[in-house]
Amino acid sequence: MSFDFTPYNRIMLVGSGGSGKSWLSKRIAGLTGYPLFHLDKEHWQPGWVMPPREEKIARQRELMRGERWIIDGNYSSTMEPRFAAADLVIFLDISRFVCLISAAGRTGKTRSDLPEYLEEPKIFSREFWGFCRWIWSYPKTGRKTVMELRAKYPEKAFLHIKSRRQVKKMMKEQSI
Repeated sequence: MSFDFTPYNRIMLVGSGGSGKSWLSKRIAGLTGYPLFHLDKEHWQPGWVMPPREEKIARQRELMRGERWIIDGNYSSTMEPRFAAADLVIFLDISRFVCLISAAGRTGKTRSDLPEYLEEPKIFSREFWGFCRWIWSYPKTGRKTVMELRAKYPEKAFLHIKSRRQVKKMMKEQSI
């Protein structure tokens, strides 16, 4: 699976938590030189507090003003403006089991795609189990939103990736 990212100036990555959005977005940013924005880093406030929807939309509009960008994140309630603005949508439709294992592996760690004041919840915390429930339900909820937007914007380039093997093969061919 070879893929050329260079014809696309505005790239959006969506998928379940633990699907590898941040990992892949960092590699695409390294390949293209485009500015990369992680919505988790842009939105989450101290104590895992989320700003109001209007504030999230306003911030996303700021990010999308640039001629070139990569935006990594879901946020279904604010996804449509990004989908409409993107030249390429990459949907990481990875098995929920793989996503759960990835989420468990990063518990209690700080990550570059989160604000410095937050770390992944500990594995036995209430927050972690809530995150796991969201991952488990993603195929019925998040995938549905992505595919509805795909149907609404059929002219958008859409890369539907269903396995980590596909991702690794694609990026290996890019020399990343």
